[in-house]
Amino acid sequence: MPIFVDHDQRREQIVTAATRVLGELGFAKFTLRAVGKRLGGSVTLVTHYFPSRDALLDALLERTLSEARSKQDELMRIADPHERLRATIEYFLPLDEETMLIERARVALASHRDVEPAVAEHMEQIDPGMRALVRVAIAEFIPSDQLESTVDLIRLWTAGVVLTFIEHPETWTPERQLVALENFMKLMDLPMMSA
Repeated sequence: MPIFVDHDQRREQIVTAATRVLGELGFAKFTLRAVGKRLGGSVTLVTHYFPSRDALLDALLERTLSEARSKQDELMRIADPHERLRATIEYFLPLDEETMLIERARVALASHRDVEPAVAEHMEQIDPGMRALVRVAIAEFIPSDQLESTVDLIRLWTAGVVLTFIEHPETWTPERQLVALENFMKLMDLPMMSA
């Protein structure tokens, strides 16, 4: 009797395994064979769904952007602008094992953007998507002339936390990141538009 395979679920498993391989081993060891091994199979398990590493990178990108769009919808349901801003910034922080691996994978990719065209394309699409998420979350209460500079500030701060965490994970625990977030929120002193 043939074994039923849910192909969508298998694709998701492969993309998850790819994220883990990239986050744990770095880009130099990010191969279809390593992803297949991570899944307990061979490279053909991966190539059946993703014929090349570039195709797998495209799937990683699509998942990242899709998750950001879903998060944007969730954030927009938060009525209080300060809470929405806090939740938006918190979304970017590596506060659990899954987001830690995702951020390690992103940094591993970023370090190869100048030598791998597919990585450069990937990175060029990620930042605008993340900026859009922040922009939509804060646009209604930040004056338009300050919107882009506020988005810049938030992206720089979150990127700094991510890189600091990757360099010093034992020091930058989730608890410490959340304390830093609370202090950042106090320091921002956002110019709120009148309702």
